[in-house]
Parts: sequence; structure tokens; C-alpha cells
Amino acid sequence: MRRLVPATLFGQTLAVSLAGLVISALLGIAILAFNQTTMLRTMGAYAATQRIVNLARLIDEVPQNWRTPLIKAASSDTLRIALLPHRPVWVSHDATGTDARMIRIFLARQLPPDIAASLQVEVGTAFHHGEASQRAMMEMMGSSAHQSMHMAMPHIMPMMQGALMPGMGDWRALRVAMMLPQGRWLAFTVALPSAGFGRAWPFLLALIAMALIVIPASIWAVRRVTAPLRTLAAAAERLGRDVTAPPLAETGTIETRQAAHAFNVMQTRLRHLVESRTRMLAALSHDLRTPLTLLQLRVEDVPQAEERDRMLATIAGMNQMIEATLAFARDDAAIEPFRRLDLTALLAAIVDDLADAGLKATLEPAPPITVDGQPAALRRALVNLVDNALKYGGLASVTVGTGPHTAIVTIDDAGPGIPHAELAKVFEPFYRVELSRSAETGGSGLGLSIAMAVLQAHGGTIELSNRGEGGLSASVVLPTKA
Repeated sequence: MRRLVPATLFGQTLAVSLAGLVISALLGIAILAFNQTTMLRTMGAYAATQRIVNLARLIDEVPQNWRTPLIKAASSDTLRIALLPHRPVWVSHDATGTDARMIRIFLARQLPPDIAASLQVEVGTAFHHGEASQRAMMEMMGSSAHQSMHMAMPHIMPMMQGALMPGMGDWRALRVAMMLPQGRWLAFTVALPSAGFGRAWPFLLALIAMALIVIPASIWAVRRVTAPLRTLAAAAERLGRDVTAPPLAETGTIETRQAAHAFNVMQTRLRHLVESRTRMLAALSHDLRTPLTLLQLRVEDVPQAEERDRMLATIAGMNQMIEATLAFARDDAAIEPFRRLDLTALLAAIVDDLADAGLKATLEPAPPITVDGQPAALRRALVNLVDNALKYGGLASVTVGTGPHTAIVTIDDAGPGIPHAELAKVFEPFYRVELSRSAETGGSGLGLSIAMAVLQAHGGTIELSNRGEGGLSASVVLPTKA
């Protein structure tokens, strides 16, 4: 069931809007059909009863030798009149039903009292045209009229079908019988429209026209409502890479303008915070380097060579830590523009420089792979990873490939690896695995933190894992253009 539900806000909002439109249209059709059926039955019954009253009064008042020609002239495709010497067959049982009672009351109020006293009314149930309707019509007229009606029915029924309301597949029979003062029975059989929906073409065309107007309007409205959310999401992703990105345009509805303004204010505050931090660290760097330089000058006057070397190594370590801390916190990448670059060529330059220095760094041959990035920042991150492999693993084997819209860089070494519990912690600033704490390897514990910060700013990821044959593997994934 969840697979049928759209995943996007645009799809869900549009689905709800269209579902409401369809449901309201179906309800409208149902209400229209019910009202049309009710109106059709009421109007048909009223017209038929009024016609019966007028004809009954006229037949009762004319001379008896006029009655047969009058009945023949008044009979039509939807009204059959018969003057019978005895009571019709169907009068032998009591008719029930709301329609029959209401019609009988209406007729009784307009007919003479002596005729109204013998009034019998029955409203037949709906039935289809055909042999069943022919038999029903003959039963309505009584047994004495069976033969004549049977002979006339093949000619009458087609005319009745055409006279009924178009689109009506069923019809009802109104049967009325009354005894005239001379003792003869006057019987009427009227075809009334039954429950049903007439021609729906006009309404259907109106519904289609409404859908052609409402559906595009709904799509436009929903897209207009959800478009600012997509813009805001893209701006948030861009802000994560570049705090100096251009601000959002504060246009659209009041809510959209308010959201864009709040986002721009947040971006301005973040930019000011980064700039303030950079200025503070620059001042701190200057203040720390001055006493360290003075201390280094004084240490050089120490006569004991061994002690002097130890003190100079300590000062050099402090300088290295300060430089690494500033490189991590300064965030030079925030002011470096993004541009298209060849990732394979960048890795080749890094590996060549290290190999020229006598280090065991290799790169597997690979085709050019283009990414969007900040060249200096991305180079610093990759150098840190390769240098980490050389420092702790003795060698760095670099491979580069592609995935679905991604570039994948793998850096393997032959070192002791990292305990599984430490794999996530090594990305924390100043965190160092216990095995690496030695004078030979040294380090400030910021190399992997800087690499992760740079790669995340590029929309990428980095993951460390221990190789089965020994050593550590660093896997870097960067997005590429589709």
C-alpha cells in the first residue's frame, strides 16, 4: 500500500487534491441522479393522474355512443384506456405502496364522489421492455382484453419504447380503475418513467470540461506551493558547502518571503561567526608564534646538545599543532570557488610528488573523472589521507573509479589497521589511536578531521575499514554530474 503513496510532497498534495475532486464529482453525480429520478417520477405521476382525471370526467359526461370513439382517440402509446363490462383482474387484491396511496388521494379529490368511491390504484414495479412487459400490460387490462392486447402489443411496444425518456431502460405501470354510474368499469394503464438516469452526455461533458480546467490548475497550484521548499532545500545544501553562497531571493507569498528572509538571516549570522572565528584564530596564531620564536632562540643557547634537541623537538611539535589547528579551524575552503576539475589528474599529481620524495605511493591507471570541487581544499584532504597511509601503513596504494553518479577513491595501506571500536573515533579532532603515539609518527590528530570536513563540504563521504589481508582502507565517495 505504501508503494502507491507518492514519496514527494508535490505528489501527495496533488493526489489528495485529485482524490477530493473525484469524490466530490461522484457525489455530485449521485445527488443529481437521485434528484432527477425523484423529479422525473413526481412529474410523470402528476401529469398522468391529471390526464386520467380529465379523461374520466369527459368519458363520464359524454353520451354512451360517444365513449368508444373517444376512448379510441384518447388512447396513445403511453396511455391505454379500456371500458370493461366487469372489474379488472388486478382489482381483486389490495394495492399497497406510498406512490399508489398518494395518487389515489389526489384522484379521489378531483373525481365525483360516486366514482371516487370505487377508485382502485396500483403502481407496478419497474420492469424491462420485452415479453415480460407485454404480459404485464395484458394483466393490467384484465382477462377479457388479453387477446386484443396481445395482437396490438407488437405494434404498441416499439412506439412506447421511443416515447419513453431517452436513456430509460425500465418503466413502471400506473393502473387506475373506477366504476362508472352505469356499472361499467373504466380502466387506465399509463407507462411512467422508473428510477434511472437520463442522458448524461451534457453532464459528462461538463464534468470533463471541469476536470480539464481544475486538474491543470491543481497541478500549477501544488507546484507553486512546493517549489519554494525545493529551493530552500537546495539553498540549505549549498550553504553546507559554501557559507558565502548568494542569498535567497525573497519573493513569492508571505510565508515564502518569511522563510527566505529567515534563511538569509541565518546565513549572514553563520558567515559572521566564521569570519569572527578566523580573525580570532589569526590573532591567536600571531600571539602564540611570537613567544615560541623567542623560546626557540633561547633554547639554541643551551649548551647541552641532547637537552637542546629535545627542547627544539618539543617547540617544533607545538608549532606543528598550532599550524594544524589553524588549518582545521580557518576553513579556507569557504572562500575558495568551486570549479570543474579532473580528480584522476589531481590524485596523479599528489602521488607523483610523494613518489619523487622517495615514498611508496602508487596510483592505478584510470580514465579522467570530472567533479565539482575546490582544488586546494580537496588536494589538502586527499594529501592528508595518503600521508596518513604512508605514515602508519608504510605505503599508499590509490585507486579511483566511478559509481552511480559518484567518484570513488580507495587508499589502502599495509599497516596494523585500527581496532573496530576506534574506526569512528579517529575522525574526532585531536583523537589519536594509542598505537600511533610515538615520536616517529607524531601527528596532531587533526589530519582525518580536516579530510572529513573538506569532503563533507563537497557533498562526499569517507569511510575507514580494516582489510582482510591486513592494513587499513580509506574509501572516499564524491558526487559527479549526472
